[in-house]
Amino acid sequence: MTEVILALILWAFGWWVNVRLAGGPLARTRAVKLAVPVIFGITVLLVWELLVRGLNVPMVILPAPSLIVTRFATSLPTLWIDFRQTILKGALSGYVIGCGAALLMAVLVDRSDFLRRGLLPVGNLVAALPIIGTAPILVMWFGFDWQSKAAVVVVSVFFPMLVNTVAGLTQTSAMQRDLMRTYAAGYWQSFFKLRLPAAMPFIFNGLKISSTLALIGAIVAEFFGSPTMGMGFRISTSVGQLALDMVWAEIVVAALAGTLFYGGVAAIERAVTFWHPSQRG
Repeated sequence: MTEVILALILWAFGWWVNVRLAGGPLARTRAVKLAVPVIFGITVLLVWELLVRGLNVPMVILPAPSLIVTRFATSLPTLWIDFRQTILKGALSGYVIGCGAALLMAVLVDRSDFLRRGLLPVGNLVAALPIIGTAPILVMWFGFDWQSKAAVVVVSVFFPMLVNTVAGLTQTSAMQRDLMRTYAAGYWQSFFKLRLPAAMPFIFNGLKISSTLALIGAIVAEFFGSPTMGMGFRISTSVGQLALDMVWAEIVVAALAGTLFYGGVAAIERAVTFWHPSQRG
Protein backbone atom coordinates (compact mmCIF):
# COMPACT_ATOMS: atom_id res chain seq x y z
CA MET A 1 0.00 0.00 0.00
CA THR A 2 2.94 2.31 0.67
CA GLU A 3 4.05 1.97 -2.95
CA VAL A 4 0.60 3.02 -4.19
CA ILE A 5 0.58 6.16 -2.02
CA LEU A 6 4.12 6.98 -3.13
CA ALA A 7 3.06 6.52 -6.77
CA LEU A 8 0.18 8.98 -6.35
CA ILE A 9 2.47 11.54 -4.71
CA LEU A 10 5.07 11.09 -7.44
CA TRP A 11 2.46 11.51 -10.17
CA ALA A 12 1.12 14.69 -8.56
CA PHE A 13 4.64 16.10 -8.21
CA GLY A 14 5.53 15.29 -11.83
CA TRP A 15 2.28 16.86 -13.00
CA TRP A 16 2.99 20.03 -10.97
CA VAL A 17 6.55 20.35 -12.32
CA ASN A 18 5.46 19.91 -15.95
CA VAL A 19 2.60 22.39 -15.61
CA ARG A 20 4.99 24.99 -14.19
CA LEU A 21 7.51 24.37 -16.98
CA ALA A 22 4.99 24.30 -19.82
CA GLY A 23 3.27 27.47 -18.62
CA GLY A 24 6.35 29.35 -17.53
CA PRO A 25 8.29 32.14 -19.24
CA LEU A 26 10.81 29.67 -20.68
CA ALA A 27 8.17 27.37 -22.18
CA ARG A 28 9.29 28.03 -25.77
CA THR A 29 12.97 27.28 -25.15
CA ARG A 30 14.48 24.08 -26.51
CA ALA A 31 15.54 22.93 -23.04
CA VAL A 32 12.00 23.10 -21.64
CA LYS A 33 10.49 21.48 -24.73
CA LEU A 34 12.88 18.58 -24.19
CA ALA A 35 12.52 18.47 -20.41
CA VAL A 36 8.70 18.22 -20.34
CA PRO A 37 8.39 14.89 -22.23
CA VAL A 38 11.46 13.48 -20.44
CA ILE A 39 9.98 14.27 -17.02
CA PHE A 40 6.62 12.86 -18.09
CA GLY A 41 8.19 9.63 -19.35
CA ILE A 42 10.29 9.12 -16.23
CA THR A 43 7.25 9.79 -14.05
CA VAL A 44 5.15 7.22 -15.94
CA LEU A 45 7.86 4.57 -15.59
CA LEU A 46 8.32 5.19 -11.86
CA VAL A 47 4.56 5.17 -11.20
CA TRP A 48 4.25 1.98 -13.29
CA GLU A 49 6.99 0.32 -11.21
CA LEU A 50 5.47 1.35 -7.89
CA LEU A 51 1.91 0.36 -8.81
CA VAL A 52 2.91 -3.06 -10.15
CA ARG A 53 4.91 -3.83 -7.02
CA GLY A 54 2.42 -2.26 -4.61
CA LEU A 55 -0.58 -4.09 -6.08
CA ASN A 56 1.34 -7.35 -6.65
CA VAL A 57 0.37 -7.48 -10.32
CA PRO A 58 1.45 -10.83 -11.86
CA MET A 59 4.12 -10.66 -14.54
CA VAL A 60 1.82 -12.42 -17.03
CA ILE A 61 -0.48 -9.40 -16.82
CA LEU A 62 2.01 -6.53 -16.62
CA PRO A 63 5.72 -6.87 -15.76
CA ALA A 64 7.48 -4.10 -13.88
CA PRO A 65 9.82 -1.85 -15.92
CA SER A 66 12.79 -3.13 -13.88
CA LEU A 67 12.06 -6.69 -15.06
CA ILE A 68 11.78 -5.50 -18.65
CA VAL A 69 15.12 -3.67 -18.40
CA THR A 70 16.76 -6.75 -16.89
CA ARG A 71 15.42 -8.99 -19.64
CA PHE A 72 16.45 -6.45 -22.26
CA ALA A 73 20.03 -6.33 -20.94
CA THR A 74 20.37 -10.12 -20.70
CA SER A 75 18.85 -10.77 -24.16
CA LEU A 76 20.80 -8.30 -26.30
CA PRO A 77 22.20 -10.96 -28.70
CA THR A 78 18.71 -12.37 -29.33
CA LEU A 79 17.19 -8.91 -29.69
CA TRP A 80 19.88 -7.93 -32.20
CA ILE A 81 19.22 -11.04 -34.30
CA ASP A 82 15.49 -10.28 -34.28
CA PHE A 83 16.11 -6.61 -35.10
CA ARG A 84 18.34 -7.48 -38.03
CA GLN A 85 15.86 -10.04 -39.40
CA THR A 86 12.72 -7.90 -39.05
CA ILE A 87 13.88 -4.30 -39.41
CA LEU A 88 17.05 -4.33 -41.49
CA LYS A 89 15.97 -7.10 -43.86
CA GLY A 90 12.18 -7.18 -43.99
CA ALA A 91 11.01 -3.66 -43.12
CA LEU A 92 13.83 -1.58 -44.61
CA SER A 93 14.09 -3.47 -47.90
CA GLY A 94 10.30 -3.44 -48.38
CA TYR A 95 10.20 0.25 -47.49
CA VAL A 96 12.82 1.18 -50.09
CA ILE A 97 11.27 -0.99 -52.81
CA GLY A 98 7.69 0.06 -52.09
CA CYS A 99 8.34 3.79 -51.79
CA GLY A 100 10.69 3.81 -54.78
CA ALA A 101 8.15 1.99 -56.95
CA ALA A 102 5.40 4.35 -55.78
CA LEU A 103 7.44 7.40 -56.77
CA LEU A 104 8.05 6.01 -60.26
CA MET A 105 4.40 5.02 -60.63
CA ALA A 106 3.30 8.50 -59.51
CA VAL A 107 5.16 10.01 -62.48
CA LEU A 108 3.35 7.62 -64.84
CA VAL A 109 0.02 8.39 -63.17
CA ASP A 110 0.73 12.10 -63.50
CA ARG A 111 1.20 11.70 -67.25
CA SER A 112 -1.74 9.35 -67.87
CA ASP A 113 -5.41 10.13 -67.24
CA PHE A 114 -6.14 6.42 -67.72
CA LEU A 115 -3.91 5.45 -64.80
CA ARG A 116 -5.17 8.34 -62.66
CA ARG A 117 -8.79 7.35 -63.16
CA GLY A 118 -8.20 3.60 -63.01
CA LEU A 119 -5.31 2.92 -60.63
CA LEU A 120 -5.98 5.36 -57.78
CA PRO A 121 -9.46 4.00 -56.91
CA VAL A 122 -8.01 0.48 -56.94
CA GLY A 123 -5.18 1.75 -54.75
CA ASN A 124 -7.63 3.07 -52.18
CA LEU A 125 -9.29 -0.36 -52.13
CA VAL A 126 -6.01 -2.23 -51.70
CA ALA A 127 -4.80 0.21 -49.02
CA ALA A 128 -7.95 -0.56 -47.02
CA LEU A 129 -7.27 -4.32 -47.00
CA PRO A 130 -6.19 -5.56 -43.54
CA ILE A 131 -2.64 -6.86 -43.20
CA ILE A 132 -3.87 -10.03 -41.53
CA GLY A 133 -5.68 -10.85 -44.77
CA THR A 134 -2.85 -10.24 -47.21
CA ALA A 135 0.10 -11.37 -45.07
CA PRO A 136 -0.68 -15.15 -45.10
CA ILE A 137 -1.06 -15.10 -48.88
CA LEU A 138 2.24 -13.31 -49.45
CA VAL A 139 4.00 -15.61 -46.99
CA MET A 140 2.76 -18.58 -49.01
CA TRP A 141 3.93 -16.96 -52.25
CA PHE A 142 7.39 -15.77 -51.16
CA GLY A 143 8.31 -18.28 -48.45
CA PHE A 144 8.94 -17.97 -44.74
CA ASP A 145 12.15 -15.91 -44.84
CA TRP A 146 12.47 -12.11 -44.87
CA GLN A 147 11.46 -11.83 -48.57
CA SER A 148 7.80 -12.46 -47.74
CA LYS A 149 7.93 -9.82 -44.98
CA ALA A 150 9.41 -7.35 -47.46
CA ALA A 151 6.55 -8.17 -49.86
CA VAL A 152 4.00 -7.40 -47.13
CA VAL A 153 5.74 -4.09 -46.47
CA VAL A 154 5.73 -3.22 -50.18
CA VAL A 155 1.98 -3.77 -50.34
CA SER A 156 1.49 -1.75 -47.13
CA VAL A 157 3.49 1.32 -48.18
CA PHE A 158 3.00 1.44 -51.96
CA PHE A 159 -0.43 3.02 -52.23
CA PRO A 160 -0.17 5.51 -49.33
CA MET A 161 3.07 6.73 -50.88
CA LEU A 162 1.51 6.81 -54.36
CA VAL A 163 -1.55 8.79 -53.27
CA ASN A 164 0.54 11.37 -51.37
CA THR A 165 2.97 11.84 -54.26
CA VAL A 166 0.24 12.23 -56.87
CA ALA A 167 -1.52 14.77 -54.64
CA GLY A 168 1.74 16.67 -54.23
CA LEU A 169 2.37 16.85 -57.96
CA THR A 170 -0.93 18.73 -58.40
CA GLN A 171 -0.09 21.49 -55.89
CA THR A 172 1.35 24.00 -58.34
CA SER A 173 -1.02 26.71 -59.55
CA ALA A 174 -2.02 27.34 -63.14
CA MET A 175 -0.13 30.65 -63.09
CA GLN A 176 3.09 28.88 -62.06
CA ARG A 177 2.72 26.31 -64.83
CA ASP A 178 1.94 29.02 -67.38
CA LEU A 179 5.05 30.90 -66.30
CA MET A 180 7.18 27.81 -66.93
CA ARG A 181 5.64 27.47 -70.40
CA THR A 182 6.47 31.09 -71.20
CA TYR A 183 10.09 30.16 -70.46
CA ALA A 184 9.75 27.35 -73.06
CA ALA A 185 10.25 24.73 -70.35
CA GLY A 186 9.39 21.17 -71.32
CA TYR A 187 7.61 18.60 -69.16
CA TRP A 188 10.72 17.33 -67.40
CA GLN A 189 12.12 20.81 -66.81
CA SER A 190 8.85 21.89 -65.22
CA PHE A 191 8.74 18.63 -63.31
CA PHE A 192 12.17 18.89 -61.70
CA LYS A 193 12.30 22.67 -61.22
CA LEU A 194 8.71 23.38 -60.18
CA ARG A 195 6.38 20.47 -59.52
CA LEU A 196 8.72 18.06 -57.74
CA PRO A 197 9.98 20.69 -55.24
CA ALA A 198 6.37 21.74 -54.59
CA ALA A 199 5.44 18.10 -54.00
CA MET A 200 8.22 17.46 -51.48
CA PRO A 201 6.10 18.13 -48.34
CA PHE A 202 3.56 15.58 -49.60
CA ILE A 203 6.26 13.08 -50.54
CA PHE A 204 7.82 13.29 -47.09
CA ASN A 205 4.40 12.97 -45.51
CA GLY A 206 4.01 9.70 -47.42
CA LEU A 207 7.50 8.60 -46.37
CA LYS A 208 6.74 9.27 -42.70
CA ILE A 209 3.43 7.42 -42.85
CA SER A 210 5.11 4.53 -44.65
CA SER A 211 7.88 4.33 -42.04
CA THR A 212 5.37 3.26 -39.39
CA LEU A 213 3.42 1.02 -41.78
CA ALA A 214 6.64 -0.76 -42.78
CA LEU A 215 7.47 -1.63 -39.19
CA ILE A 216 3.95 -2.83 -38.41
CA GLY A 217 3.72 -4.85 -41.63
CA ALA A 218 7.03 -6.65 -41.10
CA ILE A 219 6.22 -7.61 -37.50
CA VAL A 220 2.65 -8.74 -38.23
CA ALA A 221 3.79 -10.79 -41.25
CA GLU A 222 6.08 -12.83 -39.01
CA PHE A 223 3.07 -14.07 -37.06
CA PHE A 224 2.06 -16.08 -40.14
CA GLY A 225 5.35 -17.85 -40.76
CA SER A 226 8.97 -17.13 -40.05
CA PRO A 227 12.29 -18.86 -39.40
CA THR A 228 13.22 -19.13 -35.76
CA MET A 229 14.10 -15.45 -35.53
CA GLY A 230 12.40 -12.08 -35.93
CA MET A 231 10.48 -9.75 -33.67
CA GLY A 232 7.05 -11.04 -34.61
CA PHE A 233 8.18 -14.65 -34.17
CA ARG A 234 9.70 -13.86 -30.78
CA ILE A 235 6.60 -12.04 -29.57
CA SER A 236 4.24 -14.86 -30.60
CA THR A 237 6.38 -17.61 -29.03
CA SER A 238 7.06 -15.61 -25.86
CA VAL A 239 3.34 -15.02 -25.35
CA GLY A 240 2.80 -18.79 -25.61
CA GLN A 241 5.51 -19.31 -22.98
CA LEU A 242 4.05 -16.53 -20.74
CA ALA A 243 7.41 -14.73 -20.94
CA LEU A 244 5.84 -11.29 -20.94
CA ASP A 245 9.10 -9.58 -20.03
CA MET A 246 10.57 -10.76 -23.35
CA VAL A 247 7.48 -9.55 -25.19
CA TRP A 248 7.90 -6.09 -23.67
CA ALA A 249 11.62 -6.11 -24.47
CA GLU A 250 10.75 -6.68 -28.13
CA ILE A 251 8.16 -3.90 -27.90
CA VAL A 252 10.86 -1.56 -26.57
CA VAL A 253 13.09 -2.45 -29.53
CA ALA A 254 10.22 -1.85 -31.96
CA ALA A 255 9.39 1.49 -30.34
CA LEU A 256 13.01 2.65 -30.47
CA ALA A 257 13.41 1.50 -34.08
CA GLY A 258 10.17 3.19 -35.14
CA THR A 259 11.11 6.43 -33.40
CA LEU A 260 14.57 6.52 -34.98
CA PHE A 261 13.16 5.60 -38.39
CA TYR A 262 10.50 8.31 -38.27
CA GLY A 263 12.91 10.85 -36.79
CA GLY A 264 15.47 10.18 -39.52
CA VAL A 265 12.90 10.81 -42.24
CA ALA A 266 11.73 13.97 -40.46
CA ALA A 267 15.34 15.23 -40.19
CA ILE A 268 15.87 14.72 -43.92
CA GLU A 269 12.57 16.51 -44.56
CA ARG A 270 13.74 19.55 -42.58
CA ALA A 271 16.95 19.66 -44.59
CA VAL A 272 15.22 19.29 -47.97
CA THR A 273 12.11 21.44 -47.40
CA PHE A 274 13.70 24.17 -45.26
CA TRP A 275 11.96 26.74 -47.48
CA HIS A 276 8.45 25.49 -46.68
CA PRO A 277 6.36 27.49 -44.13
CA SER A 278 5.84 24.37 -41.99
CA GLN A 279 9.60 24.10 -41.47
CA ARG A 280 10.15 27.80 -40.88
CA GLY A 281 7.71 27.75 -37.97
